[in-house]
Amino acid sequence: MSSIHPQKFVEALDQQTLKDSIIIDVREQHEWDFYHLDEAKLIPMGQIPHRLGELPEDQDIYLVCAHGVRSYRVAEYLQENGIDRVINVDGGMAAVAMLRGFQYD
Repeated sequence: MSSIHPQKFVEALDQQTLKDSIIIDVREQHEWDFYHLDEAKLIPMGQIPHRLGELPEDQDIYLVCAHGVRSYRVAEYLQENGIDRVINVDGGMAAVAMLRGFQYD
């Protein structure tokens, strides 16, 4: 399974080199509501098995969660189900938020 360091992920986002990829946030709605990446699509972990048809097989899929654990499990699941182009974002949104300097209300 592939993974990406959060700094490299943020750099790729900032340089807009992920346009041919999809970013899936596997956190829950309340976590997403607190903060999220505008570039990401929310598909909570528990919904992944029912929404496999929404995932492309011909694009890289970057997976993000709060700290990188749930997204790692989803990456394993996707690979077990024939979707190979998955990349886990190490450290998850906690690391990305620190690097991007998200402001919280």
